[in-house]
Amino acid sequence: MVEEFSEDRIVDRRMALAREWDELVEQVQAIEGFEDFLRPPKIEQLLPAAAGGPVVVVNVSRWRCDALIVELGGVRAVPLERLTLDETARRASTYLAVLHAAEVALGELVEAEHKVSNASSRPLIVGYRRAKQRLDAAMAAVDEMLTDLQVWMWDVIAGPVLTALGREETPPGEPTSWPRVWWCPTGALTVLPLHTAGHHADTGDGPPRTVLDRVVSSYTPTLRALLDARNRPDQDVEDRMLLVSAGNVDGQVPLETEAERELLHGLFRHSLTDLPDKKATRDVVRSELAKHRWAHFTCHGDQDLLDPSSGGLWLSDGKLSIADLSAERFHGDFAGLSACKTAIGGIELLDEAITLAAAFHYMGYRHVVATLWSVEQQAAEEIFGSLYQQIVTDEVLRPELAAVALHEAVRALRAKCPESPQIWTPFTHTGP
Repeated sequence: MVEEFSEDRIVDRRMALAREWDELVEQVQAIEGFEDFLRPPKIEQLLPAAAGGPVVVVNVSRWRCDALIVELGGVRAVPLERLTLDETARRASTYLAVLHAAEVALGELVEAEHKVSNASSRPLIVGYRRAKQRLDAAMAAVDEMLTDLQVWMWDVIAGPVLTALGREETPPGEPTSWPRVWWCPTGALTVLPLHTAGHHADTGDGPPRTVLDRVVSSYTPTLRALLDARNRPDQDVEDRMLLVSAGNVDGQVPLETEAERELLHGLFRHSLTDLPDKKATRDVVRSELAKHRWAHFTCHGDQDLLDPSSGGLWLSDGKLSIADLSAERFHGDFAGLSACKTAIGGIELLDEAITLAAAFHYMGYRHVVATLWSVEQQAAEEIFGSLYQQIVTDEVLRPELAAVALHEAVRALRAKCPESPQIWTPFTHTGP
């Protein structure tokens, strides 16, 4: 009898707490300005997110897949009949595995180089040559995978979407006048470079079947995040660039940071705070971020898809995690994230995945230009060099130009090495 009475009491207590919760929520919703507390936003409230152009939410599920095109006048669905959840998950898994294999091969080559430089011998030289061969093979596998992935993404997602939007030709004029599209992928698509979907090797006479040749792409993690970024008022933050260049961190592949440092020193002669290597500590960076409107990072980053908050940036005294950064709210206009590592982990929780770019966007940076995986140093220098040359004038950075400037830089780099998508694919813009 005592046990039954105890269970009854537990049930009654839970019901009482549920009623109390409902009553408290109703009280909060009765307060002016909190009418929508814990309610899903009304679609009318989200439509202004498409003020600069359509937002394409790509929904992937086991039942059906659609692209929801959000425009100022409403939302329309484009059925993606060739897209399936299983194929998306398989593609994402292959993508992560091939990139991870290349990351491992690069680490092995760096280790072999270090051994040869310290004590040259025939076995060490042979080991270095084999490591170089493995890296070459891994990079070739990345290019092959990306080429196939880009064709698939065009055929099943981007092609039908751009056709529905009427974007079937290369626009005339400079890219500054080109139409904009914001991609909001979901599920396993969140890790894929949807902005580079296309048949880049196509030599046909018709219009190019590529996203890069039809629209200027940006990403947003959610409609509300894009709306907030559009409507965020200017904050009282100093117009200065914070440069964090941690190129020599224990346990990480060394990065050459001098070229990017020289570039930014030239563009921000009197409005630059430079934190190279040992000066780039977690506490100092956190403190300085709150004081600067713009920031640029040249360092390694980790993205753990199974535990997004543990991802972050590797600095001189360890990793500055997303959880650490999320404890504060920043008010920056622009963040450049150069040479980030590939995402790691499995794909079981991809609905909860958050990239470093999205994390910085959520933390308060309206515009974020980032890399999806470790990139060739020369490519990073070329892309960010071209980007900053276009968006910085008289030591003032204009973040609203970032998406178009990045688009132009990526297309120029693709023209130099069209058969090596690993070089020009990873660069993304997130924000309005």
